[in-house]
Amino acid sequence: MKKIMDEKLIYEILSVVEEIPEGKVATYGQIAGLIGRAKNARLVGKVLSQAEFYGRYPCHRVVNHAGRLAPGWQEQRFLLLEEGVSFKDANHVDMKENQWEC
Repeated sequence: MKKIMDEKLIYEILSVVEEIPEGKVATYGQIAGLIGRAKNARLVGKVLSQAEFYGRYPCHRVVNHAGRLAPGWQEQRFLLLEEGVSFKDANHVDMKENQWEC
């Protein structure tokens, strides 16, 4: 049986994340769709949780479908604010204003 998470898939996900422009955000599902795996948003989240082992990627620009920040990652909000991303409240990005149109 083939491993679900091989290095080719990991770098495919990370290459999409690398394309998210500064000041914009994408969702886990959006990234999954862009790599042809629309039903694998959780897989994208798993890869991003381990991204530091593969290099430097702007993973802070990825949020859930409602714009919610990753739980327990306090730095994410600060990094997004530095890029000019606007928020609806303390934990949710304003998706209408900031979602990456790819």
